[in-house]
Amino acid sequence: MPFVPHTYEDEKFMLDTIGVNTIEDLFDEIPEDLRAGELSQIPDGISEMELLRLMRERAECDEVALSFLGAGAYEHHIPAAVWDLTSRGEFLTAYTPYQAEASQGLLQLIYEYQTMISRLTAMDVANASVYDGASAMAEAMLMAVRANRKSKSKKILCAGNVHPGYLKACRTIVRNQRIDIDIIDWDLDSGNLDTNSLGSGEDYAALVISYPNFFGGLEDVNSLTDWAHQEGALVIAVVNPMSLGLLNPPGNWGSDGADIVVGEGQPFGIPVSSGGPYLGIMCCRKSIVRQMPGRIVGRTTDLDGKEGFTLTLQAREQHIRRAKATSNICTNQGLLVTAATIYMSLMGDEGIYEVAKQSHQGLVKLLETASRLPGVESRFPGAHFHEAALKLPVTAKKILAGMAEQGILGGYDLGQFSEELEDCVLVNVTETKTAEDIEKFVTCLASVLGVRSNADL
Repeated sequence: MPFVPHTYEDEKFMLDTIGVNTIEDLFDEIPEDLRAGELSQIPDGISEMELLRLMRERAECDEVALSFLGAGAYEHHIPAAVWDLTSRGEFLTAYTPYQAEASQGLLQLIYEYQTMISRLTAMDVANASVYDGASAMAEAMLMAVRANRKSKSKKILCAGNVHPGYLKACRTIVRNQRIDIDIIDWDLDSGNLDTNSLGSGEDYAALVISYPNFFGGLEDVNSLTDWAHQEGALVIAVVNPMSLGLLNPPGNWGSDGADIVVGEGQPFGIPVSSGGPYLGIMCCRKSIVRQMPGRIVGRTTDLDGKEGFTLTLQAREQHIRRAKATSNICTNQGLLVTAATIYMSLMGDEGIYEVAKQSHQGLVKLLETASRLPGVESRFPGAHFHEAALKLPVTAKKILAGMAEQGILGGYDLGQFSEELEDCVLVNVTETKTAEDIEKFVTCLASVLGVRSNADL
């Protein structure tokens, strides 16, 4: 419906009706020391025309000719049908499916999304959904502490090579629950976890493993999963769902598989969009499903034997009484779930496999070609999916600035992650990058380095 602002007379009428003098009086139970006070740093209002121009100018700042930047958000091809269908009114305006008899279409879509994600990850149950990959990882930590009855601690053991943004978000979210996060060091030579630092006998509720890790490398997840289970800890897998088109799904890791799986669903039909909104994937094994936040849709039959869908497996407090809920997340990213469901439906098993394979092959080609430049080499050995670190003869910050001047986002400056990697850039390749695009990257890199490109050799 159109936006209709309240007039002063409207506000006065409503306040008089309920016997209150001012709007502030409605919040008198909030202690004064918790109030923000005057918002002195908020700028003055501007006109609609000025606002649209400002947003257009800011959007133009993100436009580049070619991007090899990944680090958590990836530029995949999105079939035109995905957002043509997602933008239909039936999906665009659908929100809360509490009234099942009036929400069968939305509930069916969520059910199909959950089914596809469960199959992709080889897990029993998926929800729909949490906000993004970072909040999904934090919710998994909270969930593990509740679900692991063998552990008496509120401690999580986390891989040190998970996405730094995820880890930062988790520290912010779980610290108020008095949950401690211990970090496993990663090896400076391999980029993978230093498994020699793993001891035994420490009480942890869960072990968090990133697959691929932040450097794009692949850990020995089978051994790590078995070790965690032997120590009485649950396993939280943080995955890139697109990689599962090629890689072993977490439900099959080790002898018993991961217990909770989370990740960022953005690669499935969601544009990079300057950082969001995105889609948090979350799955678990059936035995601990009661501790999983977010919505869960089940399929059933009505009294007439007709198939129907409804919210299931959770108390209504999850969505209306925060004090008794497993989480204060109850709003699923419905529109993004719709896009991801349509994307997976269109691509199918073979399509996702081909996208993952082409992305990996493109990275291999880039690493081989770029490593021919003087002073440039792959930083970490071993297997990668579609992202890896390149070691440069100078600081990555300088090189990336020079490449950006030529219209190419060359990757992520790993000096922001670790001072020991200030001469390394994290590069990403997806199926959208052609052989000519990769050659442009290498030529641009050579130009900024001041060396001859492969084309000149």
